[in-house]
Amino acid sequence: MGDTDSPEYPKLPRNSIKRYKDRGTYDYQTIHSIVNTAPVIHVSFKTPDEEDPFPAVLPMLGFMGSFSNQDAPASEPLDLYIHGYISSRLFRLGKTPPPAEEEGLPLTIAATHMDGLVLSLTPNHNSYNYRSAILHGYATVVEEPEEKMWAMVKITNNVIGERWENSRVPPTKTEMTSTQILKVRVVDASAKIRAGEPGEDRADLKNEEIRKTTWVGVIPTYLTYGEPIPSGENRVAKVPSYISSFVKEENEVGKKLAIDAVTSKK
Repeated sequence: MGDTDSPEYPKLPRNSIKRYKDRGTYDYQTIHSIVNTAPVIHVSFKTPDEEDPFPAVLPMLGFMGSFSNQDAPASEPLDLYIHGYISSRLFRLGKTPPPAEEEGLPLTIAATHMDGLVLSLTPNHNSYNYRSAILHGYATVVEEPEEKMWAMVKITNNVIGERWENSRVPPTKTEMTSTQILKVRVVDASAKIRAGEPGEDRADLKNEEIRKTTWVGVIPTYLTYGEPIPSGENRVAKVPSYISSFVKEENEVGKKLAIDAVTSKK
């Protein structure tokens, strides 16, 4: 169990943390929160081209939620919904997965937050403070219109809250047809988190000459949203409060998480 009382994903050979096991966790709450606060997730899959030995990987938008239990918190089982275009290779494969994959198209998903540059007395001990998650699951295309619309709303508002309600909606028939949603049933996952100050060799700590000439510590690192810049087609005189509030709150949260990570230990 991680730092919460949340249930956990099963520990299997492919998702078990091997190095720095104390940094690993398998609980729903931690993993789902990392994914839902990541601005970009990376999705990897095997292509059907037998002559191509390389798996594909795509940066995408997504969020974790439950259509059957829409009020489910992050500590409960959730599916991953991914947004994309109908003609993309991933979505074509999701609609017609390989015959041997009856459960759907196998995917590996990664989400990462960088919280700090960790600078040690020696380059060998330099590191990052980070929060990362890896998920494995089977993807199928969402065909049911109500679930598809729900997922589109959630993905939009996961980028910036209230954006769906403050845009031209509902989507046109063409937009609904061209947009596809993949639903990933997650079968296992794990998270790995590093926080705290640099770790140092005892020998280096005894070397006063090195300690007097080498700065050590952590540079907090976080995503910062700048002042909104209107486009040439904008006709709204003032930046709406839901946008300005989002920028202010996200910047404050990101900064706090990065600074708190310095004094934490994981």
